[in-house]
Amino acid sequence: MQWEPSPAAKKEAALPDVPEGTRTQQTRQRHAAVHALMAKGVSHSGIVAELRMDPKTVRKYMRAATADELVSSRPTGRRSVLDEHTAYLLARFNEGCTSADRLHKELVERGLKVSERTVRRFVRNLRQNNPSDATPQVPRAREVTTVVLTHPDNRTETNRVTLKELRDRCADLDTACDLVARFAEMLVNLRGEEKLVVWATVAEKSPHPELRGFAAGLSKGWDAVMAGLSLHWNSGPVEGHVNRVKMLKRQMCGRAKPDLLRKRVLLYR
Repeated sequence: MQWEPSPAAKKEAALPDVPEGTRTQQTRQRHAAVHALMAKGVSHSGIVAELRMDPKTVRKYMRAATADELVSSRPTGRRSVLDEHTAYLLARFNEGCTSADRLHKELVERGLKVSERTVRRFVRNLRQNNPSDATPQVPRAREVTTVVLTHPDNRTETNRVTLKELRDRCADLDTACDLVARFAEMLVNLRGEEKLVVWATVAEKSPHPELRGFAAGLSKGWDAVMAGLSLHWNSGPVEGHVNRVKMLKRQMCGRAKPDLLRKRVLLYR
């Protein structure tokens, strides 16, 4: 039985505008750069030296009045092997079949001799025009650290899902997240006296050199770290007063004598 696209697929089966690839964009940029230098009166040899391009390539760009003369959807002038099957591929794609391998097998069953690479390229262009079908991008390192270091109560639902997926896929990241969360809990709730020794022992044996180095650094000022993670008292107010005095000294430098500076320090709130 010959395949027939559904009415909905027929309605949606329209050839999308294929986005320009990297090579096409580079061609347009180079053409613009060459003609910008030509407008300034730069010679052929000067353009070659400025843009570091092959002399023959520069000459070709100089002869082309517009970039469209250098860019063509089919540079060889030959028809694509998929031209007669575009409607079929678009209909199948709109029906939910987005696998290039599956579409290639179906085309072979229809008697078409086509390479898998050609079909993959066609499907990739379709996905670029359908963002919902595109493969999600890998988050950047800064985005991952932000999600990990954000308080659990302040994480959005998207961040929670992203972090769960990352921890499920990477055992090392799961270990790092656990150690970071345990240290943050000690820092916020001042539970260092109860948990810091165990945490440092585990961190020193972790597969992450950054956490091992951090745990080793704690031992250099262990008493101060233990006090900071256990006691409610801290030097915050003192540091605040020191910062205030330094600010006043910078403001009054060269503007007042010590007596006026003294009054500002004593009376400033």
